Amino acid sequence: MQILRSFLVVLWRIWFYILMAIPILVLFPFLLLFTSRTKYYPQFFMIARWWALFILYGMGFYPVIKREQRLVKGESYMLVANHTSMTDIMLMLATVKNPFVFVGKKELVKIPLFGYFYKRTCILVDRGNQRSRKEVFDRAQRRLNNGTSICIFPEGGVPEDESLLLDSFKDGAFRLAIDHQIKIVPIVFYDNKKRFPYIFTKGSPGRMRVKIKEFIPTAGMTQDDKKTVREHTREVILNELRSKEPVVKTYS
Repeated sequence: MQILRSFLVVLWRIWFYILMAIPILVLFPFLLLFTSRTKYYPQFFMIARWWALFILYGMGFYPVIKREQRLVKGESYMLVANHTSMTDIMLMLATVKNPFVFVGKKELVKIPLFGYFYKRTCILVDRGNQRSRKEVFDRAQRRLNNGTSICIFPEGGVPEDESLLLDSFKDGAFRLAIDHQIKIVPIVFYDNKKRFPYIFTKGSPGRMRVKIKEFIPTAGMTQDDKKTVREHTREVILNELRSKEPVVKTYS
C-alpha cells in the first residue's frame, strides 16, 4: 500500500511541473514582451500571479490567507517569509498583490522554461560568490527606487534538516530595508513543508495557510540596528510557527 501511495505521489508531483509549463507555453509571446523591459514588469507580474494560482489550484492546494495589516498600493515593502518548499514562490505570488521581485538562488535557472523567465525577472544570487552578492544588492536598490517591492527568504535557502522549524536569518533583506527606510512584512507559511516537501515521494493536496503579520517599521533606523530588526523579525515568524507546531527545533 505504501509503495502504491508513493508511486501516486510521484505522478502527482510530475503533474506539478506540467502545470508550471502549460501557461508558459500558451503565453510565451506575451511573456517575452513583458520581460523585455522593466517598465512592463507590472503586466508580467499580473500573469505571474495567475500562473501561481493556476498551479496551486491545479495541484489541489487551497490558499487560506489571513492579514493583520494590508499592503498599500504603490508603496514598496521588504517581504520576508520562512522557506520550506518550492511552492513558497507560488504562494507568495498568490498572497501579495503589489508587484514585487524575488531575490532567489541561481540554481532555479536550470528548470526548463520556468528558469528562462525566472532569470529575466528575478534578482539571482550565487551564494558562493562575493561579487554576486554585491550585484544583487545594487539590482535590488534599483528596483526599490522604481517603487517595486522586494521578496527575500532570509534563511538563504530551504534548511536541509527537515525537523528544523526556522533557520537563522541572513542580513541582506534587513540591510536593504533600512537603507531604503521601507517596512518589513513578515509572512508565515504554515503548511508548505507538509504539502510539498523536497522529498519526491511525499506531499498531499490540502489547504495552505498564510498569515501576513503586522509590519515592522525601519524609519529612523541605521545599519547599527540591523541585527536587532533581523532577530525581531525572525522571532515574529518563529512565534507564529510555534503556535501551530507542538514539537520545535530551532537554530540561533
